[in-house]
Amino acid sequence: MRINGNTIFIPGASSGIGLALALRLHHAGNQVVIGGRRTELLADIAAQHPGIDTVRIDTTDAASIAAAAHEVIAKHPELNVLVAMAGIMRMEDWTTPGSFLENAEATVTTNLLGPIRLISALIEHLLGQPDATIVTVSSGLAFAPLRVTPTYNATKAAIHQLSETLRLQFAGTSVSVVELVPPSVQTELMPGHQDDPLALPLDEYIDETMSILESQPDATEVQVERVKFLRYGEARGDQAQVIAALNGFAAHVRS
Repeated sequence: MRINGNTIFIPGASSGIGLALALRLHHAGNQVVIGGRRTELLADIAAQHPGIDTVRIDTTDAASIAAAAHEVIAKHPELNVLVAMAGIMRMEDWTTPGSFLENAEATVTTNLLGPIRLISALIEHLLGQPDATIVTVSSGLAFAPLRVTPTYNATKAAIHQLSETLRLQFAGTSVSVVELVPPSVQTELMPGHQDDPLALPLDEYIDETMSILESQPDATEVQVERVKFLRYGEARGDQAQVIAALNGFAAHVRS
């Protein structure tokens, strides 16, 4: 993926990693369109950052995704990059019957069906561009599970495998697939997480991500150094220790 000269649509970019990445890509010389549910927040972002366009989208709603895709293509026919950023992370205790199903279903709808529907809505257009990219967002937790977020872990593992498989299917076309693999980053993904001292500061994550995108335009996975502990535990042969450390840290933060 080239670092500038693109027209980029980022649903789920009204806060957190999505917004920070959108602003950096905007300043790098791309036309950026951000999507979110809260129109007043989108308007504030557009006012503060002239040149950024916005569209209302609810990535849990198939009709909203279709309408937003149509609007973005109509306004920006040169659109060539989709960053499927929207996601939620909720704690679940599957040992307590009746307590987890609602959160699990919402997580699957947002984290897995959302990107699938977005890609479906835009793939015909992207295949018609001379150079296009689909950017997916998995997680270090796709490779090492956090005990308290089982469905989040599962959806991110699914996004990883979806990315790997789509890369095979789109080989020989104009569409490439790039997977962002964030570690724990200081955002509001979960209550209090923005102040977690064990999470990577947001600016540091975006700095390293942009550096990788610029220096490795052919990268298929964007892995900052912090995530490699989780990403390669199985390959190193220390997966059990990685899982124990990850969940020990999580217990320490919650206590």
